[in-house]
Order: sequence, then structure tokens, then C-alpha cells
Amino acid sequence: MGASMSERREEIQVSGMESKFTKVALTIIAMLLIFVGSTYIPYLMYDVLSIDYFASIGVGVVLFILGIVLLIYLIRKKVIT
Repeated sequence: MGASMSERREEIQVSGMESKFTKVALTIIAMLLIFVGSTYIPYLMYDVLSIDYFASIGVGVVLFILGIVLLIYLIRKKVIT
């Protein structure tokens, strides 16, 4: 009747970090958040969209912090060595 429990067991990857595409995409996103998020986005918000200077700088700081947090996460998961 049956297959034993060990024969039916499958490994399920929860984190999804096994794909090379995912690793590269997350690394590029982290770098974009750190460099583009803290420089060009506030410039575009202030100059093009005419948003308040301090609000645009605040958004830039938040994007920079998100990029650093993502970078630290990738380093701890050994995606970036």
C-alpha cells in the first residue's frame, strides 16, 4: 500500500535563494537602492516633481537604509561574500 514517509518527503525551499537569477536580482536591487535611491531619486523628486527639499531628502535616506538592510541580509545569507 505504501511508500514510507521518507520516500514521499520532498525538500521545500522557503527562502528561494537557490536561484542564481534571484541572487543577482536582489544584489542589483540593493545596489540601486544604495546608490540611485540616495542620489537621483531625491533630485528627481525635488527638481522635477517640485516636492519639498526635506521630504525628498527623507525619502532618499529611507531608500539608502533599505538598501543597506538588504545588503546586510544578503551578506548574512552568504549570497554576497
